[in-house]
Amino acid sequence: MYSDAVIDHALSPRHAGSAPRAIAGEAGNPACGDAIRIELAFDGGRIAAARHRTFACPHGAAAAELACRLAEGRDLLAAATIGSSQLEAELAPSKGNRACVAVAVDALHAALAVAVDGAEIPVADGRVAVAMSGGVDSAVALLKAVEAGLEPVGVTLRLWIDPGAPDGERACCSPRSVRAARDACHALGVPHFGLDLREEFRRDVVDDFLAGFRAGLTPNPCVRCNGGFRFAALADFAVRVGAPRLATGHYARVRRRDGRTLLVRGADPAKDQSYMLAAVPAAILERCWFPLGEQTKAQTRAEAGSAGLAAARRPESQDVCFVGGGDHRAFLERHGGAGRPGEIVDARGHALGRHAGVHRFTPGQRRGIGVAASEPLYVLEVQAGRGRVVVGPRAQLERRTVTVAPGRLLAPASRVQAKLRYRTEPVWATVRPGGEGFTLDLDEPVAGVAPGQTAVLYDDDAVVGAGVIAP
Repeated sequence: MYSDAVIDHALSPRHAGSAPRAIAGEAGNPACGDAIRIELAFDGGRIAAARHRTFACPHGAAAAELACRLAEGRDLLAAATIGSSQLEAELAPSKGNRACVAVAVDALHAALAVAVDGAEIPVADGRVAVAMSGGVDSAVALLKAVEAGLEPVGVTLRLWIDPGAPDGERACCSPRSVRAARDACHALGVPHFGLDLREEFRRDVVDDFLAGFRAGLTPNPCVRCNGGFRFAALADFAVRVGAPRLATGHYARVRRRDGRTLLVRGADPAKDQSYMLAAVPAAILERCWFPLGEQTKAQTRAEAGSAGLAAARRPESQDVCFVGGGDHRAFLERHGGAGRPGEIVDARGHALGRHAGVHRFTPGQRRGIGVAASEPLYVLEVQAGRGRVVVGPRAQLERRTVTVAPGRLLAPASRVQAKLRYRTEPVWATVRPGGEGFTLDLDEPVAGVAPGQTAVLYDDDAVVGAGVIAP
């Protein structure tokens, strides 16, 4: 059953064909075979021509025609407000045909993403780029930007996810999350861009993660992603769309102290994300706004519910997004991150058993070692080059000195609280700068310090240093 609008747009296409000197976006639905290509030609910052080439059902063809008609004549930001709800309002598809309409929207936004990559939109003082994950935190951050009278522009990064992951769609960078983020923006009349950075992310973050485990380290990809990849991409996007500020839904804060811009813990200790953001450069932090930094997660969900946001009840995304809810050891083995198999030995070098690969072990680990003993054994050290895993009792695991290299002190500091893993409590330490980083003399022994993990230093609530724990 087709509405009159579907019949009109599908059977009388006025925008079918190709546009001269155009950029293009493509999308498809493998389930039904729909495939749509939309081409946009710009003149003076506006879309002078929008054309489509469609191999799709009548609903898909009509949606492509309507999307081109709506986009033609608009500037880039205005075109980025066109979404599924607008097309569905005119085409009135059945529930089963909404996916056909979504293909046309995906194709249009794929073209807009190409266009924004080379854009130089003039700066507007009230404009803010808002990082959108499709979850409740970013949705409320966007809402706060709207309520503050700002001019938000939403952006979602589509990043590489393991094709063999059991639950990749729950990741914050999956195609489903991109659509959810786009819908959240469009519901508030906000333009949205989805940037496809899958290959760059795999090269810069995933390959580093794999190499770290092959070397016997325990890397933290989330710190590397935020500090060296994600925020750089977001800040670059903000420049292209003329936004002086960048907002995200992280639970953290930014403060000026003694002439420096420093990251500060979020007010909710249960959700504080300053550890994961510790490597974000100060030049980017100066432009950041964390609207949720002063509130709790419960307050965020309550705000989303009161505003009727679709994301209000959406579950949390996964910590290591590209693993997609799977076991990281299996992920490593599928993608070339497995380390050498070899012996399990005690601190004196006596063989206790064998293992299938050093990537399966991290200092402090107790379970899954695979050898029996009269007392609990823990992983003390991973010797990747020799394929050996050294184990021993907990007392041998404790360390009082930790070397961090490479590492940076972001402000003068001598006495700090050092957080040596994301889910551990910080410990008091004395800092000794030197070499490519610094050394921490811990006030009390700590078990399970893992080379490759990130050490983050706090003075009061401010992040004053960060780096990678050295072997």
